[in-house]
Amino acid sequence: MTMRLVLVCHGATSATRRAAFPADEPLEHPEVVLEPLRADVTFRTPAVRCLQTAVALGVDAVPDDGLRDCDHGIWRGRTLDEVTADDPLAVHAWLTDPAAAPHGGESTRDFLGRVGAWLDALPREHHRIAAVVTPAIVKAAVVHAVLGTPASFWRIDVPPLSRTVLSGHPMSWTLRLPVSP
Repeated sequence: MTMRLVLVCHGATSATRRAAFPADEPLEHPEVVLEPLRADVTFRTPAVRCLQTAVALGVDAVPDDGLRDCDHGIWRGRTLDEVTADDPLAVHAWLTDPAAAPHGGESTRDFLGRVGAWLDALPREHHRIAAVVTPAIVKAAVVHAVLGTPASFWRIDVPPLSRTVLSGHPMSWTLRLPVSP
């Protein structure tokens, strides 16, 4: 049977507003009330911003370490412009070589592999699944679903509170567009 996975990006934070590498900031407006999710099971990234978004969605989402955000090491909390000004060669390597991790964290290749493994290990007994996640998780899931290359990761923009739907089953996902409420 076909599964439906709704990936909900967390709400806006100071890091999303500043285009900074996240450091587990809280939501800028945690009091917002959102349209509830309908799912058999809801997971979430362990980050506080995803917990707050799940609360705003009215769901009791299970934290899942497999959905943790990409580890950006020493770049956490800094903007891309700041890092580029300090070390343009490191940023160039990070953006062009999927195996590079000049920040001391997780490479793009490793991150994509981890998110793809999470998708492909989802329990088949659930048909409607939701996950409250970070923009990077959504991007990695889309790359995996459409069999994209690591370079395509950089070509996807995920706004706060957006919903992305994947359908199918582990090892065979389809991106569903457009998504309507």
